[in-house]
Amino acid sequence: MWSIWSAGLITGLALIVAIGAQNAFVLRQGIRREHMGAVVMLCVTSDAVLILCGTLGVGALVADFPTALIVLKWTGAAYLAWWAGRSFAAALKPSSLMTEAPRSLGSVVTTTLAVTYLNPHVYLDTVVLLGALANQHGSDYRWAFAAGALAGSVLWFPALGYGARAMSNLLARPTVWRIIDLATGVVMILLTVNLILHQSAA
Repeated sequence: MWSIWSAGLITGLALIVAIGAQNAFVLRQGIRREHMGAVVMLCVTSDAVLILCGTLGVGALVADFPTALIVLKWTGAAYLAWWAGRSFAAALKPSSLMTEAPRSLGSVVTTTLAVTYLNPHVYLDTVVLLGALANQHGSDYRWAFAAGALAGSVLWFPALGYGARAMSNLLARPTVWRIIDLATGVVMILLTVNLILHQSAA
């Protein structure tokens, strides 16, 4: 049981730690020290819902419809490519995050939900992939794997958000944020290529 939980934890962390649209937003909000509690809560809760759906077999159901999976993958690739372009554009004109106008709680909540649920790649990771891996352990142990994967989210998002908040004086500098934007863009391109190549091989 413990080994299965640990496998879920490691897999979950491996999927969410890479810089992406959601992580970049959590990092940004942490640096700005703005509505961090709500952002972390929404990210963890969303992962819980998606992992639950995958473990209940929704991912397998989607996988039974190849057309739906193809649409999801190509939509995900387009989204990731768009976010990469957005990140590279931001890197060309870096500014201090602390000089940006404050955002309302409603605006931050809406953006958090958007970068989470409008990214098709998150469904591939949590619902399809994690769901499939969890169900490989059978009905007796799949929830141990799912619990481990969720623990990864519980550990990661507070560490990212509040860690950025603690280091906001350093991370808010334009040069540092330029590096973050460039890194985000590169990772998004790599994820886009991975999706396209995986789709071509399917």
